[in-house]
Amino acid sequence: MAEFAESTAPADVVRRQYLASAAGDLEALRATLAPDVEWTEMAGFPLAGTYRTPDGVTSNVMEKLGQDWDDWTAHDDTYVVDGENVVVLARYTAVNKSTAKSIDVRVAHHFVVRGGLIVRFEQFVDTALVRDALTH
Repeated sequence: MAEFAESTAPADVVRRQYLASAAGDLEALRATLAPDVEWTEMAGFPLAGTYRTPDGVTSNVMEKLGQDWDDWTAHDDTYVVDGENVVVLARYTAVNKSTAKSIDVRVAHHFVVRGGLIVRFEQFVDTALVRDALTH
């Protein structure tokens, strides 16, 4: 486990990010992000936009997801690695706190990892399914 925790291999860095997110460990999650990270949530997603800096990402994305959803989890299923590019096929599960509606939606995430840190993230998701869960 120590080797995994210190590995700078792109897939290992991305996996640590998912594990930290699932555990709610924002400090460990920030440790996977480059100081100049660009984190893009897809247009149409409730948190759409590009966020920069590790603190900017966790405060504008992870903390807000925790405020609006119960048990928000990104389940990382399949990794496709090409050099510094890591594409993860995954799914989100959660229950919206306001509507009590649940989601189980497929997503793809594209990460770029350089020097053992995530420098770029882009989300691809069926935003209509997520928005449906927000509608009373």
